[in-house]
Amino acid sequence: MNHYVDTPWTDRFALRTANLSSSVIRELLKLTEDPEVISFAGGLPAPEVFPLAEVETACRRVIAEQGHRALQYGTTEGYLPLREMLVRHMERYGIRVTPANILITSGSQQALDLIGKLMINSGDRILTEAPTYLGGLQAFNAYQAQYVTVPIDQDGMQVELLEAQLRTGPKFLYVLPNFHNPAGTTLPLERRRRLVELASRYGTPILEDDPYGQLRFEGDHLPPLVDIDSEYHGATAAGRPFRGGVIYLSTFSKTLAPGLRVAWVVAPADVIAKLVQMKQGSDLHTSTFNQMVVYETARGGFLDRHVRRIRSVYGERRAAMLSALEKHMPPGVEWTRPQGGLFLWATLPPGLDAADVLRDAVQAKVAFVPGKAFFPGAGGERSMRLNFSYCAPATLEEGVRRLAEVVDRAMAPVRVAVP
Repeated sequence: MNHYVDTPWTDRFALRTANLSSSVIRELLKLTEDPEVISFAGGLPAPEVFPLAEVETACRRVIAEQGHRALQYGTTEGYLPLREMLVRHMERYGIRVTPANILITSGSQQALDLIGKLMINSGDRILTEAPTYLGGLQAFNAYQAQYVTVPIDQDGMQVELLEAQLRTGPKFLYVLPNFHNPAGTTLPLERRRRLVELASRYGTPILEDDPYGQLRFEGDHLPPLVDIDSEYHGATAAGRPFRGGVIYLSTFSKTLAPGLRVAWVVAPADVIAKLVQMKQGSDLHTSTFNQMVVYETARGGFLDRHVRRIRSVYGERRAAMLSALEKHMPPGVEWTRPQGGLFLWATLPPGLDAADVLRDAVQAKVAFVPGKAFFPGAGGERSMRLNFSYCAPATLEEGVRRLAEVVDRAMAPVRVAVP
């Protein structure tokens, strides 16, 4: 007779898994599968702007012309024509590199994970904005990172407070300068230059996460930190190798479609070589077929035309949400006014907790992400991240109206308590 003993898997988990937790956003998306719920919770692109016809045409072309190659294993670095296209595309934004400086990843989340795997020893300090991108925290927590933070204001990171935190010796600085997730803020040029100058002085590398940089609705384009860093160190002359005091990340998830899971890392060639080794241990390479489809869809100027359409749609939706907030939200609630991207950041009056408001909001069939999830430590209890890209303007109006009613009811006891 055989005797079976249940394997105690949980007793064998690595110690570093103690720091892991599920994404608050992913859990909220489960709650909002009800079609009656108006969700401002996800960072979801509008599905109606997905280039379905162009992607279908690209798929057919890839299969017809390069099917055997598209379904085969590929190089870890990524599909060369796609990397060459990215070189040309980024040069227009001031980023001057070669294909050897680019690694294609399975979404930006994999890039964050690979960089965490490469850079972070248990207990290393990472310097972030407060708040910062939840996906970055999830990636870095897996490698037992500790955090030091610099608060943001309406213009992003308060760079005048940065030097004190750089003195603590962080491993690197993680920053989202364009249309910040979750806050929607944009770092002005003066702060960008000062940030690069201070990071260089203290020898702290910068990880620049830029998924939304092309989605600007108003104002002038600002140079990315990676370009400012190269200029600061005199590394912009033709023929000089990419200096790379900044590692730069971007993605096609917000400009084509997130389901394709194609993003990229820009870094010095020796960093790319080590990231390639890390990626080989993770998934060998990003889907060859998906990379080729992205290339065939984006080339020939289509990506530029498509991005202009996205800007128009999201700009209209941002305006609709701002207008609805002005119309419906009770006095005492404040919010950012993003120049681009997918999000804005609302702050409730003292005495309110966004997590409590969310419980009532879900009952009212509207959802958002409480701000606390975006802080490595304490903070954000009164804040809400609101996504405006996913819903049509009329739906945004109705969702904000519902949310404002919930907030107004939550504020009633606070008003009574004020003498």
